[in-house]
Amino acid sequence: MESRGQRSGRTGRPPRLSQEAILVAAQRILDTEGPERLSMRRLAREMSSTAMALYHHVQDKDELLLLLLDAHARRYPRPVLPSEPRTRLLAAAQVLHDLLADCPWIVEVLSFDDFVSESALWVVESIVDAAVACGMALEDAVYAYRVIWHYTTGELAIRVSRERVQARAERPEYREHALEFLDSVDFPRLNAVGRRWAGLTARDDHRTGLEAVVAGLLEQKTGRVEKQDGAAEWQAEAVGVTARVVQACPCC
Repeated sequence: MESRGQRSGRTGRPPRLSQEAILVAAQRILDTEGPERLSMRRLAREMSSTAMALYHHVQDKDELLLLLLDAHARRYPRPVLPSEPRTRLLAAAQVLHDLLADCPWIVEVLSFDDFVSESALWVVESIVDAAVACGMALEDAVYAYRVIWHYTTGELAIRVSRERVQARAERPEYREHALEFLDSVDFPRLNAVGRRWAGLTARDDHRTGLEAVVAGLLEQKTGRVEKQDGAAEWQAEAVGVTARVVQACPCC
């Protein structure tokens, strides 16, 4: 059975309406005008065609964006990941972020809640496999991937939305000044932050947050506690017994 992304046009259809040509034209619109301007009608005008003619090659805009993601994933360099499980989990999760960050328009398809393209599934496989190697059950490893996915896509969605708002804004954000004038009795912390809020919340702290997410997942699902120096300790799991960390030393 032919997949959605492999359908071809009718016999005799002009080559300019091939799926490849459609993707090139769609990418051009994304690059020059942004995702909000991409539609099947706009794409048809770009190709001097009709929207109905495009539907012989692409079912709708959602499929169009997924095909563009698939093409991007095929071109994305596949790195050699570290062998140590925790480091590999972090590295694979970072690849997930970087792959998506290369496509600001990807926010349009994040509601699909997962990759559906085989070209990108190696990233998912790498994250799940690394989580299993860290000591998680397979079901917990899938959960870990989902948490990482939600954190990553949420961070990207907020970043893209902020950049769009800032690009249109002709004056500083209202919130930046509003916090400064909050009642210091009812909102002492927010009042103290004041105008610094915008700068603090705009910082690129993705990697730091990712490390915290992974450390939390390992502790939650394996009992492994990551210390600041990168070493790992294991929590005692005996019921009713206080968990103690045993440190090795030369005399014992």
